[in-house]
Order: sequence, then C-alpha cells, then structure tokens
Amino acid sequence: QDLVLDNDSGARRPNGLPLKIIIAAAFCWSIFQLWISSPLPFILNIFVLDDTKSRYIHLSFAIFLVFLSYPFTKRSPRDYIPVADWLIAIIASFSALYLLVFYEQLSQRAGLPNRYDVIISWVGIIFLVEATRRALGPPLAIIATIFLVYTFAGRYMPEVIMHKGHNLEKIASHQWLATEGVFGIALGVSTSFVFLFVLFGDMDRRLGRL
Repeated sequence: QDLVLDNDSGARRPNGLPLKIIIAAAFCWSIFQLWISSPLPFILNIFVLDDTKSRYIHLSFAIFLVFLSYPFTKRSPRDYIPVADWLIAIIASFSALYLLVFYEQLSQRAGLPNRYDVIISWVGIIFLVEATRRALGPPLAIIATIFLVYTFAGRYMPEVIMHKGHNLEKIASHQWLATEGVFGIALGVSTSFVFLFVLFGDMDRRLGRL
C-alpha cells in the first residue's frame, strides 16, 4: 500500500494549499492533453498548437509537478514542500516555456543561440536530469550525465569513441533549442500517446476500486 501511495502521490504527501496546487496543475495538464488530442482545436479554431509547441507545454507541466511531488532524498520531509523546490519547479517549468514564449525569435536565430538562450537551455537540462533522478532514480540520471560528459570530452576519449567535442552553445542548441534532443521523438510520443494511456489507465484502475 505504501508503494502504491508513493507512486500515486510522488512520495510527498503535502496538505492544504500545496496539495491543491499540485492537483490543479495535474488537472490542467490532463485537460491540455485531452484538448490537443481532440479535434476541438481545429473545429473551433482556438488554441491550435503544432507538435513542437505541445511538447514544450507538456514538459513544463511534467517538470513542475516532479519537483513539487518528489523530495530531494528519501530522508527529506514529505509533509511539506520546501521553498527551494518551489523555486526550482517554477524555474525549470519556465525553461521549457521559454521556447514557447520566444518561439519566433528562436526560429530566426536557429543554430546561433545568444547568451540567454544558452543559460536557459543549461538550466533546463540540469533540472531535467535532477527531475529524472527524483522521479525514476539515479541510474537513468547517471546515464544521461555520462553522455553529456562524453559530448564535452569526446577529444579525450579512446580512439574508438573519440570525437572533436562540443562547446556549451552547441550542446544547448542541439539538446534543448532544437527538436533533436530533449524535444525529440521520445517526448513527442509521450505528448501524443503515453500520457493518454497513463491517464485513462489510472482512471480505469480508480474506477475499478469503486
């Protein structure tokens, strides 16, 4: 029962306003996913989003809820959300929404990110790795970190796997600002299909309990 509760609540069990905010965010996320999966946006011609913009919003909801729902460590308090996690959740969520807000400007300087683009990108990448560690455990976060280090230090690797290496700007552009990294096919599948399977599967399980 504790394992099921941890999976349902994200290991935290806050009360009062924090719980209401988490529930409201999860509800809005569900409504958003149902909206973009339905024909209503095209019928009503309201809030029509392409796949790329949908991924930005999808990840912003996900990463926001992870930092509110999962504590930093197993020993961290679970009955309230520290101020630091509130700040991280907002900043991490904004790092994904940044791509939506400045979509036109970013498309005009594709491949040539400015200083703010690079900073926001690396904030998003770092917080995404941390969100992965909290939600899924250290192994996947460690693998992601190893590959990031490999991207930097390719010229120092054994000859078989050696490459010239990339700088901060190149990695930010590829991994966060383009649709080849974080916002690639895997996130697209999550946005279009996986979320709905999880949502309706959970609804079916809960209705089965009644």
